[in-house]
Amino acid sequence: MIKIRPAMLQDAPGIAQVHILSWQTSYRGIVPDELLDNQSIERREGYWKTVIAGGETLHFVLVAENTQGEIVGFASGGKTRQENLPFAGELYAIYLLEAYKHQGIGSQLFQRVTQELITEGLASMMLWVLADNVPGRRFYEKMGGKYVTEQMITIGGKELLEVAYGWERL
Repeated sequence: MIKIRPAMLQDAPGIAQVHILSWQTSYRGIVPDELLDNQSIERREGYWKTVIAGGETLHFVLVAENTQGEIVGFASGGKTRQENLPFAGELYAIYLLEAYKHQGIGSQLFQRVTQELITEGLASMMLWVLADNVPGRRFYEKMGGKYVTEQMITIGGKELLEVAYGWERL
């Protein structure tokens, strides 16, 4: 049984570990290996502590916890960062450990993010996903996301195509 709950400051190390491990399994072959192999849990932990502590307006973090109390996934969302697109909310991140994929946990996290956005008065949502992350794109399409636009970004010195999906009404 997986429990989805708001993140607490003491969850930052677990979130950082999930973030790094899921990047390493999901993005291998997409982003440079050097970037994936040189991730720092300490740096990620510091970032997530700042986010959880409320350094940003309308930014929330949810964790998925297994029966042993271990964090196996997380999601974050809030107000859109894309002023040029007609969406009020944004799913910033959603990551799961590889062993916990394909069990409905991602869908649970996704639904909780949309509930949080609606509670905050944000009735539409968008997100960005790497174009080469085919499983991620399929997941968002299954969840009802519609292609909106794309842009080039640089990760680890490599130019990558990023695709936006949107939900006009949550």
